Amino acid sequence: MSEKKQTGARARVQRFGSFLSGMIMPNIGAFIAWGIITALFIPDGYIPNEDLAEMVGPMITYLLPLLIGFTGGRLVHGLRGGVVGATATMGVIVGADIPMFLGAMLIGPLGGLAIKWVDKLFEGKIKSGFEMLINNFSAGIVGAILAMIGYYVIGPIMSGLTNILGSAVEALVNAGLLPLVNIFIEPAKILFLNNAINHGILSPIAVDQTQELGKSILFLLETNPGPGLGILLAFSIFGKGISRQTAPGAAIIHFFGGIHEIYFPYILSKPSLILAAIAGGVTGTTTFVAFGVGLTATPSPGSIVALMPLTARGDHLGVIAGVLLATLASFIVASLILKFSKNEEEEDLNEATAKMEEMKGKKSSVSGQLNSQQEEQKEEANEEVSDRNTDVVPSVDRSNVDKIIFACDAGMGSSAMGASLLKNKFKKAGIQIDVTNMAINDLPSDVDIVITHKDLTERAVQRVPNAHHISVENFLNSPKYDELVNELKSE
Repeated sequence: MSEKKQTGARARVQRFGSFLSGMIMPNIGAFIAWGIITALFIPDGYIPNEDLAEMVGPMITYLLPLLIGFTGGRLVHGLRGGVVGATATMGVIVGADIPMFLGAMLIGPLGGLAIKWVDKLFEGKIKSGFEMLINNFSAGIVGAILAMIGYYVIGPIMSGLTNILGSAVEALVNAGLLPLVNIFIEPAKILFLNNAINHGILSPIAVDQTQELGKSILFLLETNPGPGLGILLAFSIFGKGISRQTAPGAAIIHFFGGIHEIYFPYILSKPSLILAAIAGGVTGTTTFVAFGVGLTATPSPGSIVALMPLTARGDHLGVIAGVLLATLASFIVASLILKFSKNEEEEDLNEATAKMEEMKGKKSSVSGQLNSQQEEQKEEANEEVSDRNTDVVPSVDRSNVDKIIFACDAGMGSSAMGASLLKNKFKKAGIQIDVTNMAINDLPSDVDIVITHKDLTERAVQRVPNAHHISVENFLNSPKYDELVNELKSE
């Protein structure tokens, strides 16, 4: 009973974190654009330009909070919720004297919830011909009321909260205690709370710091790829079995692709390795503090390729040193743990991957990479059995297929990798069909084929019941891709 309660509590925290990050992640491109403009054109930038630097203030004051507010409202009640959420956010922006990211993350969903409640109130009670009038005025009235509440209530409160959080971070930096934050961040990443911490807490405060200082160290706390890289390198040398075989490939995906979750199963297979991750995180942050470095925007994903362009002018040496020393620290600790426990039986990596997916609450976007070598060894022997146990792709009319969409919760990680894989197969087969990826909630009604993980197919069918649906066990390693290619080629 206790375990079930813990699992339920963890799932609720993860869902809340997913909701918070869901307001930020779709707008990461805008954050990066603002970061690039800031890095280039402010007086201390690479190429100072007084005219172009005028965009920095309006973007951080209006554009970014409005995008967050719109996205938050849209998550709750579609486009109407987004419009009301953005309108309400304007009141928070004007009612505060600092960028209102936290305020937007609060009032945006509140706006969506309010108009959702109003729509339910009027559902089935509007006379024919008055729908547009009622819908437009209800959204306008709710938006205006919430904007006023945002101006007089939420804006000042969230402004004070943001100032308190900023002062707390400054106090940690001045006291030299900021590296200790990684003691909590690294375990939280393994529990899939990284997006909630990075995008829900650190990024809003960091953006405010960037406006004042032109950079922020907070952008580096969770995104540093060094701790994970050190652990994977240790497995490459001191690991055994499938973990040792897959670690080098996982290291490349983690460091250059920025997909940190690929090293989580390695830690879950030997939980004591969390000490290595903490050692790497603390070492990296200590180095960043010593060099006084920072980034101009949040790097997403946490790849070295994303870190470098967003590093503030003159800080590249310090950032690289922090990543390398974090890698070295985690490598040393992980190597000692693996070496001195080499006679102990390690938990199977596939079991650890399954545990990770259970904790995450959905199929991992990279789990296929971890057991691909093992699957290759078994592929020929199990091919016929797999075919019998897996539903083949039903007949598809090639003439009616113009759009294929991979869909997942966020529409980014796993679906993007699956779409890329199918695109390459189509290119080799000479098939000219549009393949893309998106979140299930954004699926358009005109999609012809929808490919989802089996646990998400039911939601996709409810969203677009007229589409042709294909369920897969693994976005990165499914025989149904080849079946679909052959089916389309035969038409």
